[in-house]
Amino acid sequence: MTWVEAIVLGIVQGLTEFLPVSSSGHLRITSAIFFGRDAGASFTAVTQLGTEAAVLIYFFKDIWRIVRTWFLGLRDRSVRSSLDYRMGWYVIVGTIPIGVLGLLFKDTIREGARNLYLISFTLIFFALVLAFAEYWGRQTRTLENFRMRDGIIMGFAQAMALIPGVSRSGGTLTFGLLLNLTRETAARYSFLLAIPAVVLSGVFSLGDVFQPAEPGTAAPSVAQMVVATLIAFAIGYAAIAWLLRYVAHHTLYLFVLYRVALGTLVLCLLLTGTISAT
Repeated sequence: MTWVEAIVLGIVQGLTEFLPVSSSGHLRITSAIFFGRDAGASFTAVTQLGTEAAVLIYFFKDIWRIVRTWFLGLRDRSVRSSLDYRMGWYVIVGTIPIGVLGLLFKDTIREGARNLYLISFTLIFFALVLAFAEYWGRQTRTLENFRMRDGIIMGFAQAMALIPGVSRSGGTLTFGLLLNLTRETAARYSFLLAIPAVVLSGVFSLGDVFQPAEPGTAAPSVAQMVVATLIAFAIGYAAIAWLLRYVAHHTLYLFVLYRVALGTLVLCLLLTGTISAT
């Protein structure tokens, strides 16, 4: 991997991880168009450690309060009715689908699911699903109204993001809106829900990312991986603050239009032979 490649992909990861546009899909597309190869699923997983570090810092007070209350509630029944205690369980249970499916379909995700025809399709199709959710959802429910059923459903929505192009935040935001949650509520739970899955995925991928590159892929050095992850962290932190402000006052149709446009562009490049699907 070249330094330009590592820096560009770190920027792309930071910009797109929290937006409902699919960071893994963008990394795959950027690699194909500008560098003629695939940085690989392991590179994506490790750079996500940088963006998740941004989540940990941005929501540190909330995370610490939830963790402390959850452990306290294991011994003290009086705190089990609190939102923080329940939110701890919502995140734990909501993480199970992506953990189980990620382990079962690890090889498929790392190979066949990175096909650009599939990514262009998922970008467009799930953009339309997001548009329907934005139009149909009543957005009357806040975190105080959050229930275990919501956590489970949004957990399965997050698991769909194992397929590049679906988008982790896009899936959870979509189903959050279908559950009549406000955009900000769905976004906040989405950030918290992503922490366990992304951190574990990144840690388990550390060993794979430095293996010799297979044909059509690029292997980064340790220094390149560190720099790309730090860039993703810095830009990702700013992206969190921006997205929370944006969803509080705007619809998600801008992201719908962007996804459809990008998916259509990739499809055209594939059909004209400009880029390869694999």
